[in-house]
Amino acid sequence: MAAIVRLQQSSSLLKPSAISSKFLHQSSSRPFFSKPNFLRNNTRLRKIHLAPPLCSDSNSIPESSSASGSSGSIVGDLLDYLNESWTQFHATAEAKRQLVDAGFHLLSENDEWDLKPGGRYFFTRNMSCLVAFAIGEKYSVGNGFHVIAAHTDSPCLKLKPKSALSKSNYLMVNVQTYGGGLWHTWFDRDLSVAGRVIVRGGDGSFLHKLVKVKRPLLRVPTLAIHLDRTVNKDGFKPNLETHLNPLLATKHDDASADVIDKSNSSSSKDSHHHPLLMQLKIRNHNNNNTCAIIMSEVRTNFDDNLLFSYSEFQILSDELACEIDDIASIELNICDTQPSCLGGANNEFIFSGRLDNLASSFCALRALVDSSGPKDLSDEHAIRMVALFDNEEVGSDSMQGAGAPTMFQAMRRIVDCLANQLVREGILERAIRQSFLVSADMAHGVHPNFMDKHEEHHRPELHKGLVIKHNANQRYATSGITAFLFKEVAKIHGLPTQDFVVRNDMGCGSTIGPILASGVGIRTVDCGIPQLSMHSVREVCGKEDVDIAYNHFKAFYETFSSIDRKLNVD
Repeated sequence: MAAIVRLQQSSSLLKPSAISSKFLHQSSSRPFFSKPNFLRNNTRLRKIHLAPPLCSDSNSIPESSSASGSSGSIVGDLLDYLNESWTQFHATAEAKRQLVDAGFHLLSENDEWDLKPGGRYFFTRNMSCLVAFAIGEKYSVGNGFHVIAAHTDSPCLKLKPKSALSKSNYLMVNVQTYGGGLWHTWFDRDLSVAGRVIVRGGDGSFLHKLVKVKRPLLRVPTLAIHLDRTVNKDGFKPNLETHLNPLLATKHDDASADVIDKSNSSSSKDSHHHPLLMQLKIRNHNNNNTCAIIMSEVRTNFDDNLLFSYSEFQILSDELACEIDDIASIELNICDTQPSCLGGANNEFIFSGRLDNLASSFCALRALVDSSGPKDLSDEHAIRMVALFDNEEVGSDSMQGAGAPTMFQAMRRIVDCLANQLVREGILERAIRQSFLVSADMAHGVHPNFMDKHEEHHRPELHKGLVIKHNANQRYATSGITAFLFKEVAKIHGLPTQDFVVRNDMGCGSTIGPILASGVGIRTVDCGIPQLSMHSVREVCGKEDVDIAYNHFKAFYETFSSIDRKLNVD
């Protein structure tokens, strides 16, 4: 049974980056910690397989160049966010935690709202969609919303409702593909599971918990070249139904026999999922109504593995045991365990999964928080908003996707609440006509080995700023007017921008921009941070572009009102 490290309570709060930089070092010749008081019950430490401090140490990352301005670099905090946010649920929970920490007030869609000018609020839906907003102190009824919208989901593998699978004496996991992933990149990776579970409480209630197994648990092995001699010539073309099932364990694993026998003897459980996968211990951390649940490891025969997990709010809470029969439902993603980190000869790249689109989500969230202090809102006439949606990768048609009226329902409720029951003609419609939406989704940077895949005069480069996306067939919502206004924000603040159009002989992807723009007629610009390896299990973007995007979004909130009033189109 693997050891669990527990830290003693400290008077100072530890950030994830501080923990990783101080403790997460590999060593085969000496103990993991130099002081024995870090351990409880004299737990013996074993081999550790964790990333070097550079992976999430924000203190080790130098400040960006002048594009970052006086606010410095947010790259270290982005790495922390990426390493926390294995799933859309974790991304939303971490965004929720940061908003609460910044003084935003948590609302419920089920309750009546009481909003005031100068107030900062947010709500979540399905714990995978989030809308946050800050009301200018000089707001008057009918003024507009300045919105940045992004999405929390990424292509991945998800467990099927019946995930238990057995092949050739191996225990496998039955999965389904989510979104348009580059599925060949998921082979031979150290994978695990994360997501959420519904747990029965002792009083008959049901608890929603987020879970994450941080150690390598699964793997999709490739076929040896000796058995597939033409793969390098003909290409790797796996069958997504039969070749993509991750390996969990061997059937005859003696260490798991007791667990299997115990689970099979339970009359209340069927065999939809492997007992090894269901035999979980879950620890619960609840602070300010923020759910930050961290799952401990699954019991297996991997005695030499160590799980180290932490919470940014406080030291790990005491473990909460959860019986198999208490798990009422699970919704789990397959996740890559390799941490997000800096790379390149000059540490100029970010290597990570889920950059599409958590990089945009974090930059938007951070820009809203940093531009919505009391002094920032004192002269604001509009409402600053961030909307993070789920299910963009599969079309956005869900309760928590951009295809649902979530954002516009929130706008109506905000306007109605601030109108103080005064009935005025076309309040919401006038507000939307004065509003502006930035649809932020990652963009295709030019690939040095495939330059001909880009239109010759529109080849966005890394480190050169946000990419404005154009498409005459409205796959992107950018117009000449919205592009001008968004670029004018950048021009005033000395920030670079780039343009992208797809080749005429290639298909064009789309974003949540056209969905939201056409929903109620809000002015919209599509933009994104340029990246490589989009939809791979491991993506690449430029460190400098993250700071440029953050500063561009922050400048949008702070200066768009003054720019917009200078232009009259209709």
